[in-house]
Amino acid sequence: MRYEKLHLSFDEQAEILMGRGLIAEKEELIKRLKSVNYYRLSGYLFTYKEEVGDSFKAGTELSDVWKRYCFDRRLRVLVLDAIERIEVAVRTQTVYHFTQAYGPFGHCLEENLPKLKARQYIDWRDGLEVETSRSKETFKKHFISKYGDSHKNLPLWMVSELMSMGSLLTLYNGSSDEIQKLVGERFNLPDVLFLSWLRSLYAARNICAHHSRFWNRELGYPPSLPNKNKFPQWHEKTLNEEGKEENLFKNNRCGIILMILREMLHKISPSSQWHQRVTELFSEYPDIPLPSMSLPAEWQSHPLWQSPSS
Repeated sequence: MRYEKLHLSFDEQAEILMGRGLIAEKEELIKRLKSVNYYRLSGYLFTYKEEVGDSFKAGTELSDVWKRYCFDRRLRVLVLDAIERIEVAVRTQTVYHFTQAYGPFGHCLEENLPKLKARQYIDWRDGLEVETSRSKETFKKHFISKYGDSHKNLPLWMVSELMSMGSLLTLYNGSSDEIQKLVGERFNLPDVLFLSWLRSLYAARNICAHHSRFWNRELGYPPSLPNKNKFPQWHEKTLNEEGKEENLFKNNRCGIILMILREMLHKISPSSQWHQRVTELFSEYPDIPLPSMSLPAEWQSHPLWQSPSS
C-alpha cells in the first residue's frame, strides 16, 4: 500500500483538528502546531479520541491537551535528572570493582567479560573506539600525548567517562557474577533485580532523551519487582473497576519507574530533594489521570514514596 498523505499547511492542520472536535482558538492552535508538530501533538490527543473514528470526545479543549504535553515535558526532565545520577553512581561502582579485579586495561581482554559472547564483546569494543574517537576531552589528548607510544587504549576509568549508558550496561551485564554482586550491594539489591532495573531505566532514559511521550507510555522493558516475602510493599493488591484483584503498582507504566528512581536515589543520596520536586510537579497538574501512569490515587503517601527501604 502506498502512503498517500500530502504536506499540509499549519492552517490546514488546525482545520482538521478543529473539524474533529478539538475546541481551540485557531490562531493559538496554529501557534502550538508551529512549535510542536502535528504528528507529535497527536500522541497527546490520542486519549481524547472516541473509540470509533477520528473524532474527539465532546469537550476536548486544546488547553487541557497542552497541559498534558507540558506536564510530560517537565516529567521527562526530572526522570533524566534522576537517571543521570544513578548512571554516574553505577559507572563509578562498576569501574571501581572491575579495575580492582583486572587493572586499568582489563576491559581490553575478552575473558574478563565472561558473560558476553564473542560478537557482543567485539561490538562493544568497536563502540568504545567510536565513542573515544569522537571525544575532544582534554584528558584524552593528555593521555595520548604522554602514554600513546605504549598504550593504544585509555584506562577504563577514563574511557568510562566517554561511554554511553548502553555501553555501561553492556560492561555491567558482561562482568562476572562477583563484580555484579559487589555493584548491586552498593544499592542493597540482588544482582539479577539490579540488572532488570538498569535495563528498564536505560529504556526510560532513551524515551526521555529523545523527547518522546513518556507519561502514559507502556514500557517496553517492564522491570522485575523485589522479592515478595522480603519487600511485600512492592506487591500490594487492589481491586480494579471489575472487582478483580491486581497489583497496586503495575510494572508496565512510568509510575513504577518513579518508584524505582525514588528507591535508588535514596541509596545514593538520602538527602536528595528529587522526590519533592516530583511531588510539586504533580501538585501543579492535579488533573493528570493517574491510572494512565499506573499510580494509585494516594501514591504520594505510600511508604515506597515516603520511606524507601534502606
